[in-house]
Amino acid sequence: MIMKREVITTCTRDCTNTCGLVATVEYYKLVNLRGNPDHPVNKGRVCHKCARFVQRVYSPERVLTPLRRRGGEWARTSWADALDEIAGRMEQIKSRFGPEAILYYQGFGERTALKLLNARFFNLFGGVTTLYGTLCGGTGQAAQNLDFGCRVSHDPIDHLNSRSLILWGRNPVLTNINMVPIIKEIRQKGAPVVLIDPVASKSRSISDYHIQPAPGQDAYLAMAAAKIILARGAEDVDFLSRYSEGFDAFLKILDNFTVEELTVACDVPLEQVEGLADLLINRKPTAILLGWGLHRWEYAHYTIRCIDALNAIAGNIGVAGGGVSQGFEEYGPYDLNLTGSDLKPNSRKFLMPLIGEEILRAQDPTVEMIFVTAGNPVGMAPNSNKVAKAFARTPFVVAAGHFLNDTADYADIFLPNTTFLEEKDLAAGFGHNYIGPVNRAIEPLGESKSDFEIFQALAERFSFAAEFNSGLEDWLSLLAAPLLAKGVTLEELFAGPVRIPNTPMVPYVERVFPTPSGKFMFMQEFEPAARREHDKEFPYHLMSVMARDWIGSESTLFEQGELLSVRLNSQEGSKLDLNDGDTVRIVSRAGEMKVKVRLDDMQRRDIVVCPRGGWIKAGRGVNVLTRDLVSKLGNGTPYFETKVNIEPV
Repeated sequence: MIMKREVITTCTRDCTNTCGLVATVEYYKLVNLRGNPDHPVNKGRVCHKCARFVQRVYSPERVLTPLRRRGGEWARTSWADALDEIAGRMEQIKSRFGPEAILYYQGFGERTALKLLNARFFNLFGGVTTLYGTLCGGTGQAAQNLDFGCRVSHDPIDHLNSRSLILWGRNPVLTNINMVPIIKEIRQKGAPVVLIDPVASKSRSISDYHIQPAPGQDAYLAMAAAKIILARGAEDVDFLSRYSEGFDAFLKILDNFTVEELTVACDVPLEQVEGLADLLINRKPTAILLGWGLHRWEYAHYTIRCIDALNAIAGNIGVAGGGVSQGFEEYGPYDLNLTGSDLKPNSRKFLMPLIGEEILRAQDPTVEMIFVTAGNPVGMAPNSNKVAKAFARTPFVVAAGHFLNDTADYADIFLPNTTFLEEKDLAAGFGHNYIGPVNRAIEPLGESKSDFEIFQALAERFSFAAEFNSGLEDWLSLLAAPLLAKGVTLEELFAGPVRIPNTPMVPYVERVFPTPSGKFMFMQEFEPAARREHDKEFPYHLMSVMARDWIGSESTLFEQGELLSVRLNSQEGSKLDLNDGDTVRIVSRAGEMKVKVRLDDMQRRDIVVCPRGGWIKAGRGVNVLTRDLVSKLGNGTPYFETKVNIEPV
């Protein structure tokens, strides 16, 4: 009997790091998770959220058997009965209303190769309603695709070549631990690090300077710095003349403003803007790392394109240690044709940012069934009250997961999922260029099953079973075919992290861009919405940011026993006659909730900062406050456009 063993695996959760892990198992029980010291990016590091995942696996609140709601209460059921009922309802709905009366909602809770087959199942069934748009980073990718032709970020390790670095809306201390040692190393070499963020985040501790622009007005800051560089004659003339297109049009945009007007618009002192320009002129190469918070505005694409333009003008595109980097394609290494999207290319799609509204207004057909995997849309999508109303109105809802979260409250059947530690799969990340193995460390707890196993079993109840039900290893070979064609073997993939072939350390080094002209494309229009007057009723922007202790809505009810804490500028607290720790009501046009207020001298006076991902049933679901709105480019979710007020209880 092997009493103790170690398993090489990879974290699959919705996080930029996608850390390589070592799982320690004793007597068939998981006892420890630590970073894999042989992973080239995380090098043995692991965040405390991952280390605590052991407790999540064995939580007494975890659901380990299928459940059926009967008379408003959950009752245990068998897999056979649950899947028989789901298949029967699907056939009935398809026969009566057509397959598009079924909505498949696939969230971002896990991003692995086999999850691509979930879409294949529903396409083989006949093409149900699915999603487009994102709750995450679609706006930034769409914006950078316009500038670069195809967004490609610098390898994180390349930032060791930077002589200065700008964290623009990025908070690596909480969201990107693998960048923290790189940042510390370049600072030790004398490279200054600038944090640009309306929020005073934990990453102030690894930065030399902090610039706090008005929320959502970063585009004006980027344009002001660009004008200063141009006024000093410090632009990269060679890049602008030979490798870019549309620069004259961008100049006309800049000519509409003076530097002083731009500094007023972004609410940043002139000396700080000049300091930013000085950095870009004198401390090349400068790397700019974009955060996901930059996406969460209606006109976010203008901000991102202005930042791209700024670093292009400064001469930091296509050079080691430079670039404007945000993320990578976590599904890029796989054969995406296996999703079966070609089988039903014109099936109905709903906008993810407007999912509540889309369900409620659906006609011909109406939504008769929702099937949710890897997501908690009632808690995580904007305007949760509307999403809850939409789910409550749907006749039949199936949710798969680990815990009875807010979405499960509206489900008729709950299917218990395995965690990644009970699965075999592959995981690429959106924070680096490596693909890692997901090796099963322990046997599935209780009766839990992976999505792959669930859809394999469900497929047995349909006529297309033979087209779907191949073995796990066979499917992984097919999904990884692009990698195998480049000389990588499955044995290598499951032995440890593998760098994805042909991914550059430094993109665009030849100054050739996959745009129609082959050149970097400058933004040629700038028409943001008219700047809003101060809203006396709702004076604060709600900045719902990444939590310190959990990812997404990965908590349990027991862990959410206290009111959520929000941060408010101390002067605003005094104006409202509030003391630190007071219980208050935070109110928006969408909803309200009780919170504890923490007074913080470092925050701007026009924002309220709170962690996202709490559960509504625990009184911590901030998306009861957020607007359901879609960005002007990329179909993203502008959470930060929500305005709130604070009232005494």
